[in-house]
Amino acid sequence: MNITNSLLAFWFETRDLNEPVEKRDIWFKSEPAFDAAIRDQFLPACEAAMVGDLDTLKDDTAGCLALALLLDQCPRNLFRHTAQAYAADARALAVARHALVEGYDANVSPWHRVFFYLPFEHSENPRDQDLSVELFSRLGIASSLEAAKGHRDVIAQFGRFPYRNDALGRTNTPDEDEFLKDPPLWGKTKAEIDAMQS
Repeated sequence: MNITNSLLAFWFETRDLNEPVEKRDIWFKSEPAFDAAIRDQFLPACEAAMVGDLDTLKDDTAGCLALALLLDQCPRNLFRHTAQAYAADARALAVARHALVEGYDANVSPWHRVFFYLPFEHSENPRDQDLSVELFSRLGIASSLEAAKGHRDVIAQFGRFPYRNDALGRTNTPDEDEFLKDPPLWGKTKAEIDAMQS
């Protein structure tokens, strides 16, 4: 099985991009077992994608979606709380833009489309944030739109995501220190989420 098929089957539990898929909580949680599975199966592919060695994947819908996952999602699982988690964000954005230009997002089910759009949500550029909200507004998944608006609001307030500051060697402003005392759920660490649930 090639990297496109194996990654899509792993991530979505199907390789059929037209088959509706349900949201998997594991996508948006910090789970060591899921991270370990990604490391075991996809670390070499992720590293190859991060240096441009898999750019030809973007030439069709399935390959482009797999490449978006390798650049936007896999680094966040493999390299949590380090600068490397965000090192491929510019490449991921370029792949997401390519997907929109080619209309790949129109060829897949809603939860597949989410992963074409997340690179815009993860960008610290306000224009990308506006586009993220526009794209998620069309998608019809309320939780994804709410998250997109939340990300845009943080960028509007701070011009960056404060919860990345430590990993990226950036100094918090006093306002960011205050914000980080109780960030949105998607900005919390696993330890913070676990503490809320205990």
